[in-house]
Amino acid sequence: MVAGGLWNTLVDPHQFENVILNLAINARDAMPQGGKLTLELANATLDDEYVASLPDVPAGQYVMLAVTDTGTGMSREVMERAFDPFFSTKPEGKGTGLGLSMAYGFVKQSGGHIRLYSEVGEGTTVRVYLPRSTGTAVETRPTFGGGLRHGNETILVVEDDLKVQSTVVELLTGLGYMLLKANDAEQALTVVASGVHIDLLFTDVVMPGALRSPEMARRAIQMLPGLKVLFTSGYTQNAIVHGGRLDPGVELLSKPYSRQQLAIKVRQVLGNSDAKTIEAQGNNTRAANDVELAGNGERLRVLVVEDDVASLGATCELLELIGMRARRADSAAEALAALDAHEFDVLFTDVVMPEMSGVELARRALEIRSPLRIIFASGNPVPEQERLPFEWSALRKPFTLEQLRSALRPQSDRHAGDGRPKSTHGGA
Repeated sequence: MVAGGLWNTLVDPHQFENVILNLAINARDAMPQGGKLTLELANATLDDEYVASLPDVPAGQYVMLAVTDTGTGMSREVMERAFDPFFSTKPEGKGTGLGLSMAYGFVKQSGGHIRLYSEVGEGTTVRVYLPRSTGTAVETRPTFGGGLRHGNETILVVEDDLKVQSTVVELLTGLGYMLLKANDAEQALTVVASGVHIDLLFTDVVMPGALRSPEMARRAIQMLPGLKVLFTSGYTQNAIVHGGRLDPGVELLSKPYSRQQLAIKVRQVLGNSDAKTIEAQGNNTRAANDVELAGNGERLRVLVVEDDVASLGATCELLELIGMRARRADSAAEALAALDAHEFDVLFTDVVMPEMSGVELARRALEIRSPLRIIFASGNPVPEQERLPFEWSALRKPFTLEQLRSALRPQSDRHAGDGRPKSTHGGA
């Protein structure tokens, strides 16, 4: 709700957005069963009587922002500590306790005043008073600078808020990137350990669970030494900044951010050498001819066989992202049943699996479905002493997205001497 004739105030708009976001997040978390969130902007006058007990608050005219929830409310003891840095009543991993602390710091730096009103079981109102400015208001319209930077690298997005995760995935997909996703730090490490190629880890600082995001990122870099890491947080100045400096090797994008800010920061972290420019209103830049087609002009149907669930999911997701129709099987038996019931163009299988090797699976698969292209994807080499009686190609884990694309192209489309796997009759 915005009152008519609202006065102007002089503040940093980006910091003010952060304050509103953090107050809204606190209100949301206070209403686990749902409720009502109200934001109100109005003019307010703090008179001499009101400020008598507040020596650092001058009397005068202010613009007031009120954020009200119908949540659990706070006790008097909690209210007395609510502005303390890192004080939080939330479970471990659910918050840093910096939301109100950051709001308090911003308001004080802006010459304003902040006040809490709360009752247990009834809800909470946070009122922010910012000094009135008589200066002329400056309209802040988004500027696009002629285009957005994009690329074709693979990014793993780690975000426990599924709505935020979906939005980020949509934004980055629209910029041309290939996306993988994880809901927490443990799941992210599982994806990294699967062997799938990842160029950038984009993760929130505050995540649920015992494993913290910074530690997850450290372990991920140990597994993938060339991995770039970009953190995002609404708690910028306290959560991972020390003495005004970021930890070594840490890149940070402060929440909330625009599509343009996200595009610029991701491209900056990945490096600009191969970046391209698209119009600010740009759509997904992957062209139709990036999608490999079967002989009948339809998308390739790929049966992916992998006993490691994380690797199976990541590979299928990448195949879907580049236009394939992926079907997953976590065992050779399940794969043979799928081959018996459905048509496939490609069998994409690990070599070492329990009960049956990928090589034996390929032999049996060709008895059920022929022709069928065979691609072995494994951390182990395909046994070269075997003269396999069928054409096959191999991908060594971890493989890049371009190597995956290349392996799925028909043999006639591959360029000799490009260093990528080719179909052979006895070795990859």
